[in-house]
Amino acid sequence: MSKLFEPTSVGTIPVSNRIAMAPLTRNRSPGAVPNDLNVEYYRQRATAGLIISEGTAITHQAQGYADVPGLYKSEAIEGWKKVTDAVHAAGGKIVTQLWHVGRISHTSLQPEGGAPVAPSAIAAQSKTYILNPDGSGAFVETSEPRALETAELAGIVEDYRKAARAAIEGGFDGVEIHAANGYLLEQFMRSNSNQRTDQYGGSIENRIRLTLEVVEAVTKEIGAEKTGIRISPTTPANDVSDPDPKAVYTALVEALAKFNLAFVHVIEGATGGPRDVLPFDWKALKSAYRDAGGKGAWIANNGYDRASAIEAVESGYADLVAFGRPFIANPDLVRRLKEDAALNPLDQATLYGGGAEGYTTYPALA
Repeated sequence: MSKLFEPTSVGTIPVSNRIAMAPLTRNRSPGAVPNDLNVEYYRQRATAGLIISEGTAITHQAQGYADVPGLYKSEAIEGWKKVTDAVHAAGGKIVTQLWHVGRISHTSLQPEGGAPVAPSAIAAQSKTYILNPDGSGAFVETSEPRALETAELAGIVEDYRKAARAAIEGGFDGVEIHAANGYLLEQFMRSNSNQRTDQYGGSIENRIRLTLEVVEAVTKEIGAEKTGIRISPTTPANDVSDPDPKAVYTALVEALAKFNLAFVHVIEGATGGPRDVLPFDWKALKSAYRDAGGKGAWIANNGYDRASAIEAVESGYADLVAFGRPFIANPDLVRRLKEDAALNPLDQATLYGGGAEGYTTYPALA
């Protein structure tokens, strides 16, 4: 049997196999509160070695899509407790993804209809998902953001710390700091979205500063052994770019190494798209992390299938491999991969919102 299906540990989290379920935004939590549909959805997928929850907003300001869950309401924490209890009862492990979308939002989703926040007042050429007055959903252009004042950034860091504590109170085994896919932390790291002239802009050292401050605050609050981070060095998602991603992300992982994180989760290529969107040496990035003393699990993500996942783990390149969309149509993905069984095809109509309900009683589970 391949090492892919053997147990290991992620920080201090024991996992039954080396297959991670990647975060998958589902827009199924009205009022930012997880409900019974969330409970069933995650329970069904508890055979994953490690579930990383859908992106979970750390504050109302951090919300960028309709009906995504949060960690800033007592009702939400209670809702998450039901989810984590169900996963644990089924033998699984689950961490939550701490999310601040930054400029990838819309005024209708923000407190009092305010502007989304960003490193600089530069609108993203991107879209987000909102609810119309009649309850129907629609993808619309993101709203013009305002630049965060330097004095506000300590409060953003504090919001991450509070959310990490709320996650543990909600029964999660740990957290993943979302620093990928063109959201707030990556907006600070990428030069096209960060035109600041203070200590959070300009040099690479300055642009990665906020991410490192968040990591420091979260690890101090809940422990590095329960903290991971997600990065996407070459993704163009949500209109982010940089002329030298190798320099930016090498500096980042070398700085992350000192925290002794539970894991580093790397999206290789375009998020949900081609792996070769830009030339990049993924093995060199991992080597830079290890050479700097980083010991956390290395989770590879994007476009892996059974054969490539087995090869990545057997070769020692990855400690775990994350699968995203295949888990939507295949709640029993781990079994199917282990048995080399056919996968159910993904139905695009079930990706978001209530339209995905059918998969809670998917016939293959009977």
